[in-house]
Amino acid sequence: MLYVYQYLPDATIWETPLFTIKSGTFYSMVFYGHAFFSKLVPLILLIIWFIDSKSWWFHAIAVPISTYIFQLVSVINDQAQYFDQVEFAYSIPVTAVVLTILYLIRSKMGVYVSALHLQEEIKLKEEELERKQKNFQEYLKYK
Repeated sequence: MLYVYQYLPDATIWETPLFTIKSGTFYSMVFYGHAFFSKLVPLILLIIWFIDSKSWWFHAIAVPISTYIFQLVSVINDQAQYFDQVEFAYSIPVTAVVLTILYLIRSKMGVYVSALHLQEEIKLKEEELERKQKNFQEYLKYK
């Protein structure tokens, strides 16, 4: 997804039957696409990491998520005067909203993630039990 911008037209306006996109303050759609996807791809990966993480420090991932969201909005909003300069200070309120939404998603997904981890533990215990049973049967055979 990071290189989708290379397939965009080298024009300031991209018209399709479904939509029309203007590059705004960017020189062409290629530059606009590069800026857009360079913010979108890490944002998606960070959200997946946040939802799937079981480490105690996963809260720290919320700050870059909110910063990337703010930067993505700055790319889409062609009225923005300062691009990639003051996002951290303005992203603090966004962080609160994003954290709330991500916690809701994580709480819904947490049951499934816990079930997968529990299933892995059960499988390991079964394999260990089968190995011990096999060793015991070999012990009885030679006794």
